[in-house]
Amino acid sequence: MLVWLALSILNCSMVHTFLQHRLFYENPRYIMFIYMVTNDALQLSLVTVLYVVSYIFKKIHTSACCLLIMTAVLTTRSTPLILAGMAVERYVSICFPLHYSQMCTVPRTLLLICVILILTATPPITDLLITIFKEPPSFFSATIFCDHSLLFRDRSIYYKNCVFDGAYLSFVALALVYTYCKIILAAQAASTGLASVKKARNTVLLHGVQLLLCMLAFVVPSLQAALIYLFPHLSLEIRYIFYLLVYIIPRFLSPVIYGFRDEQFRKYWTRHLTNWSLSTTRVRPVLLKTNLQVK
Repeated sequence: MLVWLALSILNCSMVHTFLQHRLFYENPRYIMFIYMVTNDALQLSLVTVLYVVSYIFKKIHTSACCLLIMTAVLTTRSTPLILAGMAVERYVSICFPLHYSQMCTVPRTLLLICVILILTATPPITDLLITIFKEPPSFFSATIFCDHSLLFRDRSIYYKNCVFDGAYLSFVALALVYTYCKIILAAQAASTGLASVKKARNTVLLHGVQLLLCMLAFVVPSLQAALIYLFPHLSLEIRYIFYLLVYIIPRFLSPVIYGFRDEQFRKYWTRHLTNWSLSTTRVRPVLLKTNLQVK
């Protein structure tokens, strides 16, 4: 809960900074960035709710579980595709700077976001349709332990998701390898000193680590189901480990990579955080003085 609270504050401050300055929501790069921040904030909140519910209430109504699981799956699978889109945008800006304004526009960025939503919504919607067809109506009025493998338990769903996950994983991996290899080559060719090359390599390394961690979301459902089947007495521990590796750590890296490392966004973001902290410190003495006068 503390991790969720800290990341929620960071994400809200980023969204507020984005909305306060017109130059950000006219730039495709920052539109993709704020979409990723909003998606991750929603995903982290949903997953946190699921884990708290699973530890406190154990079982909840199947319909409520279905809504939570489907939305959590959609947001989880969106992040790697968003990062792949951001990788392509960065590749175009570095390798084709003269054509960037024609290739990367706001309408095309919004269209890409819609395509990502359609691609990531397809697996959970098909899971629901198969379950409605296979399960009796009483299944949706019962209570279950809210887990994907227990909710969508038909075997065909498992094989279908393996196909979807394999396709998504291959696409994101290819986008990662191709775009960042091109970016490194372009950075080396254009640089005049070792410092710029080192900075480019460090940025690529951080982006690569985050993408690799997010891509685990494609293989975790299948791997987690297999491990729980082999070690049913360790099901809670297995879910918690995957929760930390797949859902928490990548969300820590997102603000660092795209918030602090971007000079333009960092300037406005730190100004917003500074103004917020100053306003908070000014309120405290006023409240203290008011309390003393009342006493």
